[in-house]
Amino acid sequence: MTNYTVITPRRGINDEGKGKKYALHKLISAATTEFVWLQDDDVVPPKRSYSGAVLPQSDLFILPLKMESLSEKPSLLEELQIAEYAAIQELTMISAKRGKTVMCSGANMIVRRSRWLESYEDLHPEIPSGDDMFLLESFKRRGLTVSVIDEADYTAVVRPQTSLSALFKQRMRWAGKAPKYTDHDINLCGAIVLLANLLQLFCTPFILIKFPIDYYLIKKRDPKISLPVALLLGLIYPYYMLICLFGGFLRRSW
Repeated sequence: MTNYTVITPRRGINDEGKGKKYALHKLISAATTEFVWLQDDDVVPPKRSYSGAVLPQSDLFILPLKMESLSEKPSLLEELQIAEYAAIQELTMISAKRGKTVMCSGANMIVRRSRWLESYEDLHPEIPSGDDMFLLESFKRRGLTVSVIDEADYTAVVRPQTSLSALFKQRMRWAGKAPKYTDHDINLCGAIVLLANLLQLFCTPFILIKFPIDYYLIKKRDPKISLPVALLLGLIYPYYMLICLFGGFLRRSW
């Protein structure tokens, strides 16, 4: 018998027009198990259910995600997103395993139900997204335990955006949350990534230092990603990142 409930907030069904955070609170409040397994409604769920035997050891479990295209031959735009997502996932897992968690995703995580409810006021209901990162900040601030289950059978699959407009809209929404982050590890990681990309932007040879690190993260998480795709991503990333950052900040001011 498991000690968790799978929670999948669905837009237009569970949120009553009030957004994902409201839907999550509604569904998690109604659950009766010690833990809840949060999964977005647009992901392909993991192949296996997790045994509840080890769950009491932690308050939050970060589970793996992988981006895959629906097409047998992904477009270049999709391949670039898949490579970016692989690097993000590997950085997420490495930082969490070292006790300095800087990212997590509500698309696939297990959390102690009572702790999530205690953190609800920290989730910034006025911001449409970010329930996962604000939850992580709240847990770290309160000294709660964060762990990783990095096993292939518990990997959920997410899909890449199929157009540039959809991609930038999503990334700008993510970037718009950044000014609200208060966690030292998250802000330090963000500052390092921004600085590295600015250095590459103004001093192109810096890519010789930056790219090997990026490529290591990408290949460690997804060995199928090719060198040309990873290199192209590395070359355009500073421009892409700045567009998303400025666009995200502008969207917040509208």
